[in-house]
Amino acid sequence: MADVLPYKPSQGEIPTDPGVYRFRDAEGRVLYVGKAKNLRQRLSNYFAPLRTLHERTRRMVTTASSVEWTVVPTDVDSLQLEYMWIKEYDPPFNVRYKDDKSYPFMAVTLGDEAPRVLVTRNRKIPRARYFGPYPKVWAVHETIDLMIKAFPIRTCSDASYKRAMATGRPCFPGQIGKCGGPCSMKVTIEEHRAMVDDFVAFMAGGDERFTKELTKRMLSASAAMDYEAAAKYRDQLASIQAVLGKSSLVLPSDEDADLFGIAEDELAATVQHFVIRGGRVRGVRATTIEKEIDISGAELVEQVLQRTYGEGVDVPRRILVPSLPDDAAELELWLRERRGRKVEIAVAQRGQRAELMRNATLNATQALIRHKTRRTSDYVARTQALTDLQEALDLDAAPLRIECFDISHLGGTNVVASMVVFEDGLPRKDQYRSFNIADTTDDTDSMYQVLMRRLAYLDRPDEVDAEIVDASTASVIETSGPEILSDPLAVDGEVVTVRKKPRFSYPPQLLLVDGGKPQVEAAARALRDAGHTEIGLCGIAKRLEEVWLPGEDFPVILPRTSEALYLLQRLRDEAHRFAIIHQRKRRRRDITTVLEEVPGLGASRIKVLLKHFGSVTALRGASSEEIQQVQGIGPTLAQSIHTHLATR
Repeated sequence: MADVLPYKPSQGEIPTDPGVYRFRDAEGRVLYVGKAKNLRQRLSNYFAPLRTLHERTRRMVTTASSVEWTVVPTDVDSLQLEYMWIKEYDPPFNVRYKDDKSYPFMAVTLGDEAPRVLVTRNRKIPRARYFGPYPKVWAVHETIDLMIKAFPIRTCSDASYKRAMATGRPCFPGQIGKCGGPCSMKVTIEEHRAMVDDFVAFMAGGDERFTKELTKRMLSASAAMDYEAAAKYRDQLASIQAVLGKSSLVLPSDEDADLFGIAEDELAATVQHFVIRGGRVRGVRATTIEKEIDISGAELVEQVLQRTYGEGVDVPRRILVPSLPDDAAELELWLRERRGRKVEIAVAQRGQRAELMRNATLNATQALIRHKTRRTSDYVARTQALTDLQEALDLDAAPLRIECFDISHLGGTNVVASMVVFEDGLPRKDQYRSFNIADTTDDTDSMYQVLMRRLAYLDRPDEVDAEIVDASTASVIETSGPEILSDPLAVDGEVVTVRKKPRFSYPPQLLLVDGGKPQVEAAARALRDAGHTEIGLCGIAKRLEEVWLPGEDFPVILPRTSEALYLLQRLRDEAHRFAIIHQRKRRRRDITTVLEEVPGLGASRIKVLLKHFGSVTALRGASSEEIQQVQGIGPTLAQSIHTHLATR
């Protein structure tokens, strides 16, 4: 592979002004759109020596055959143009947004003569004001039912409204008290418009003003002995309180903000968007983002804000994000143009905002896990994953059985390994195994040792345990665990019962190791030394998610949408999880073993000591007097514990 791209512009050609650039392939298709404050400085990063580029960036620039740019007057203009081109060309190497579902909104049709409120998923109603999104349709209907008790505005269809206004007869929803528009023949168009304005103002976060105003009117009517009006205000106030009770106060009551919690890995991210008005969460939306080019957390935040507010979403006074974009000042100016007033982008660092950010991030993390596992739980996706692996790794057949190995240690000590097994794309947890590694030099040596121990079982015949019992008791032989009991065989008047134990005798079609080229070469050496080179082998390096094959100088880069990549990621993550569990169990066992060696120290006292000091390290650093303060530990026993730990 040439280290210099043939279409690289000369250094003097590229201007130093702000602008937007596009990479195109040989057919003219736009592959990637980006912006820069300094075009020359930014583009020079793409034309660095290929070996120094991120794997996915290298794939983009080698797929492209040309680059072009457009100079703009300001950084804010570059934001606008970048967003417009991304929407127009939908470049495959820019981040892709996939909503988990189509969310319902509450819409008020302000462009109508008599605006109505409705539930819709259509975001293109002319001059409509949207509220939400809501997680469920019933939640929108419930909110509307409560709101029209306090602000009785129109809910009927346009056809019903026109018919009622033409005939002078109330619409059917108006006859049953479900519509408060002019078509109900109870209010004028002007009076109804005033109620619509109040409805919109309340939903936009002005709940405190309406609560105070209704309370004042109710008390005034009661003092004037107008009990009928007071009862009406009381019912309206109860409806408002019911709406407010549906959403807890998470920030100060005058706070209008949007909060974005983000969870990401190398290939995907999920965004949890909380819409906060009047200090209350009025809407929640989850979005999945698929990444092709390597992108930092700050850059991802910038892309999310561009996408969210470029689609006509209401811009609040404050936007809370996990990390501040590099172009935060330009973004604030861009958002100010849309809002008409000042907009602040801030990081939620402390207090209620930080707590809410942690909640949003937790929800985003769970959504990312669901996104990653959903594809591997589908039969069609699993079949596609195995087929893609066969083609990408040049295997003779689809790898129906895959074994993944991971090494885990604590600063070079307590080295353990795990083996997880997937068959037909699904985990076989009954065949998971863990290994203790007593003596090793590094991770590659550990990987070699573990694979040699595992591969040794492929050369052994099926191992059996034979138990000889009296023929008269052969019908009541018991087994335990996963052992398989064969039919009893009569031998010289006795019965020989053979228990076949499921071992590692079933060979995998593919071995996967957690790591890059060094770990793969160590595993390949183990396969050669064990005489099993017929087994496929690859490694997945977590930092870049590239797949390494033995003897290759460059990794295999699977597409971000590849089912095969998701399967390998899940195998790797499961092996890592299983190794950590085994290591923790071993550490607890080692700690208990050290303390059990102290004469007179039983299990209950060990538990009390660990609860008091928190760890063996803290206990080892305590004096005998401090140990003696623990309930149930006398002077003699405390001195024995102190002496024993000091010598270990």
